[in-house]
Amino acid sequence: MYVDGAPRVVERLAGTRDKPIVRLAGCASREDAEAMRGRPLEVVEALGEDEFWARDLVGCVVVDGAREVGVVDRMVALPSCEALEVGGLLIPMVRDAVRSIDVAARRIDVDMGFVEP
Repeated sequence: MYVDGAPRVVERLAGTRDKPIVRLAGCASREDAEAMRGRPLEVVEALGEDEFWARDLVGCVVVDGAREVGVVDRMVALPSCEALEVGGLLIPMVRDAVRSIDVAARRIDVDMGFVEP
């Protein structure tokens, strides 16, 4: 977490998703908390290995080896998994269908044999 651009350690998190209660290291009193009122707050969630932000995948070129399939239009939440929507086609984000994702190169390699009948 960052407050006004400076990193801060979260010591305790309570409340609800809509109304969180956060205790930050170095903020021991109400006066300390009040001094932070109005300052920009940024929460940075760490991603695990093989996890990606949907916003980072939109616009990536999708290929099946050397064959270009299309471009990711958006991510779709399915009951069993997330899926890439590429020109109306849904490609499930599962290991059998997605060979590799290179966000820096804006390229996703998929196995269309798994996707197409």
